[in-house]
Amino acid sequence: MRNEGIGSWPARRARKTPHRTALLYEGAATTYAALYERTTRLAHALRAAGVERGDRVAYLGANHPSFLESLFATGLLGAVFVPLNTRLAAPEITYQVADSGARLLLHSPAYAATAETVRAETMPITLLPTGGDAYEELLASSSPQPIDESVALDDTCIIMYTSGTTGRPKGAMLSHGNLTWNAVNVLIDHDLIAEEVALVSAPLFHTAGLNMLTLPVLLKGGTCVLVEAFDPGDTFDLIGRHGITFMFGVPAMFDRMTRHARWPVADLTSLRILTCGGSPVPTPLIATYQERGLTFLQGYGMTEAAPGVLFLDAEHAVSKAGTAGVPHFFSDVRVVRPDLTPVDTGETGEVIVSGPHVMRGYWDLPADTEVALRDGWFRSGDAARVDADGYVTIVDRIKDMIISGGENIYPAEVEQALLAHPDIVEAAVIGVPDDKWGEVPRAVVVAREGAAIDPDEVRARLVGRLAGYKIPKSVTAVAALPRTASGKLLKTRLRHEYGS
Repeated sequence: MRNEGIGSWPARRARKTPHRTALLYEGAATTYAALYERTTRLAHALRAAGVERGDRVAYLGANHPSFLESLFATGLLGAVFVPLNTRLAAPEITYQVADSGARLLLHSPAYAATAETVRAETMPITLLPTGGDAYEELLASSSPQPIDESVALDDTCIIMYTSGTTGRPKGAMLSHGNLTWNAVNVLIDHDLIAEEVALVSAPLFHTAGLNMLTLPVLLKGGTCVLVEAFDPGDTFDLIGRHGITFMFGVPAMFDRMTRHARWPVADLTSLRILTCGGSPVPTPLIATYQERGLTFLQGYGMTEAAPGVLFLDAEHAVSKAGTAGVPHFFSDVRVVRPDLTPVDTGETGEVIVSGPHVMRGYWDLPADTEVALRDGWFRSGDAARVDADGYVTIVDRIKDMIISGGENIYPAEVEQALLAHPDIVEAAVIGVPDDKWGEVPRAVVVAREGAAIDPDEVRARLVGRLAGYKIPKSVTAVAALPRTASGKLLKTRLRHEYGS
């Protein structure tokens, strides 16, 4: 094959394990042979619609087989896939479509109105509905003849927009090689097997759901069970029905499972791998799962690194709890001072990353790319410390650091202490102006269902656990914290709403 990229994966898998199940969706199974044929037919349909090498093809819809068919079909043509976050408002989606210059927008029937809005407000763009009768008729009428466009690992595969926690999101250009090497890292460090059955309830438009779960499992020849949205009760059903072995989620998803009535009696014996990301896993949540014989595999990553950077394996999940682990097999990580010299053990510095999984740059933003990528190293903007064994603890975003009376306060450290409170399920810490100290920390917390928060009691519990200047001077209880679709806190919105 001349195609070395992601688009060739269905063909390569079909010649090895054609009859194995690749995808399960609402009870319907798609074999690898069928995935290859459907992907090929869709690629012919996209070509007939005018899609050529280098063109951008956007996709708007919840988790569905057509998402992956569209990704692979786009890759077959040497075009570039642009997954869109379904939780964004129409103007935000319109911005990403216009910014990427997408020629065609594939969308599920549920987002037809949004797609029409996008078409009306951007340059002329072709709309192609997926997941319905018209889509099936399109595939049936398209050619099944193989396509072997020359695609190199260095060619751009995906433009994946960052969460946009500060200002406009930027499109990270991930090559076919970036995604391939990230998948290899996952295969090595997670010990994936061909019999893996993965539950894909995290959104595919997010880098973790797609690149840390789905693509590695498909590369290995396992089965991905696709569901449109996470629900704890449905999750228990799916684990039992399909013998789920591999799950990924953000801490809030796993916490919702523990608070479900079925948690104490649910059969979880098939589960082999639980990976968690998006934010640090609270220590009480780790203990709750360990009581059921389950251990979290935590990690650290970013869209720009496709996304895996650090990984904490099961062997060290307890002894190195609180750290993000060590670099993935084909990753290199340094923690450096502002002058890029390495920090000493225990000293706080910035995480920089290098490896074949690190992005090519930001779409149409050469100045931002030059700032972020220097001499092959991506500057993450995250603060971290390294212990004597080389394990890295992520402290916080450098820009989120609070300086109070000349002392540095990293919100993540305070948030972890707050989450040890039995009545707090979510916590965020921001800096607020103070006449004496310049700024002081404020905690914004979400109470466990049925509990009431006493700010003075919460603060009193932190005495002796944190230095006095780190203890929040105020505690605000809210119904929910603002988050992106990937589960990241929107600190900018928090500061706007609670930072005065």
